[in-house]
Amino acid sequence: VTDPDRLLGAYLDAGAARVSVHFEAAVHLDRTLAAVRAAGARAGVALNPATPAELLADVLHACDFVLLMSVNPGFSGQSFLPHVLDKARRLTAMIAARRAAVTLELDGGVALGNIGEIRRAGVTTFVAGSSVYAAADPVAAIQGLRARAEEAVAS
Repeated sequence: VTDPDRLLGAYLDAGAARVSVHFEAAVHLDRTLAAVRAAGARAGVALNPATPAELLADVLHACDFVLLMSVNPGFSGQSFLPHVLDKARRLTAMIAARRAAVTLELDGGVALGNIGEIRRAGVTTFVAGSSVYAAADPVAAIQGLRARAEEAVAS
């Protein structure tokens, strides 16, 4: 969505409990986040892979969650961009330093081979598309991802 404010009311009127907007698309991000929260929904910001986490410094207090894109938005099945892990670590530190009640999410290229490292970087919510839906047994794929993420924080 290139103009999130234009569609925001429709999502909120439809009963969305969580709304995220791309930092790159929101002209007045602080106002958009405030409108989401005023409607009773949880407000989040999505960051494209090349967008620095530090740009959220002045709106982090208005976020309930941050969604890090670890692929460039557009289509499923892209390869995970490992540099996003460093961004996750920096954002985790920024959230902790501010004692902000913000959860960190990641979308793109999440798989058994990297979910542990993603979890150790501070991410607590994972969006896994291809690694689940392309699996012969999607339920087993989800269980495996969940187990690997839980192992990462237990070790």
